[in-house]
Amino acid sequence: MPGHLHYSTLSTADLAARMNAADAEVPALVGRALPAISETIDAIVPRLQRGGRLLYVGAGTSGRLGILDASECPPTFNTDPDLVTGIIAGGERAIQHSVENAEDDPEAGAAAVSHVTSDDVVVGIAASGRTPYVRGALTRARELGSLTVALSCVSPAELSELADHAIEVPTGTEFVQGSTRLKAGTATKLVLNMLTTLTLVRLGKTFGDLMVDVRASNEKLRARATHLVVTICAEQGRPLTDATARALLEANEWHVSRAVLAQVTGATADAARDLLARHGGVLEAALSSTQER
Repeated sequence: MPGHLHYSTLSTADLAARMNAADAEVPALVGRALPAISETIDAIVPRLQRGGRLLYVGAGTSGRLGILDASECPPTFNTDPDLVTGIIAGGERAIQHSVENAEDDPEAGAAAVSHVTSDDVVVGIAASGRTPYVRGALTRARELGSLTVALSCVSPAELSELADHAIEVPTGTEFVQGSTRLKAGTATKLVLNMLTTLTLVRLGKTFGDLMVDVRASNEKLRARATHLVVTICAEQGRPLTDATARALLEANEWHVSRAVLAQVTGATADAARDLLARHGGVLEAALSSTQER
């Protein structure tokens, strides 16, 4: 493209502005795929509700982005590490190092998902829309009855033909041509953010827009959990101090929803745990049940 052939003659400020302008195209491109993204999320939720898992499969940048998104779910939503997982062509070494030819092996992709079931969801990620490793994974997952999703940054994508749901975000020419870690990488990250975040919202992992299932594994997160309990209890007409909120959290194993239930309903830690469990771990549903009495 004109203007992309003489980068060495441009200032750093001009290069940064051009790259930023290219990146700014991505949200609108993802926006055009929202119907497909929404339909995919609505298909994923019931699978996970009945005990299934969400697996991302990709090679290179696509695989690394899947692993990144999956790895953020346990600390953000306190999910089991096996609920959302990432699989990359070439195995763990490929997370930090290039593993030559790994993406060209469809049999390896098939083997990587040989353990999936009809309750699981397999999302094949390939910016090019045709990676053989991902093709093998989607083909095998479909044979085993899993829900299959293809996420590509071209249209039409070959992988879309192998999936129950296809998400295509054609990002076009990159600032550095051929680099799928730029616009394609950004688009992939945005879509993966939606798939996990909105699925887990539907599964009750938030209270409104509050991250109530945060894993309070360090002091920063314990302070956040305390603030959440204070905020929600105030909204429920049962205000409390930071000190009381912290004591409730300690009594409830630093579980925000259980601490809120204990404060709002006056329940013991055991009763709060049982009440939450009866409502599938969804705080809003548990609180509503107490208000209906």
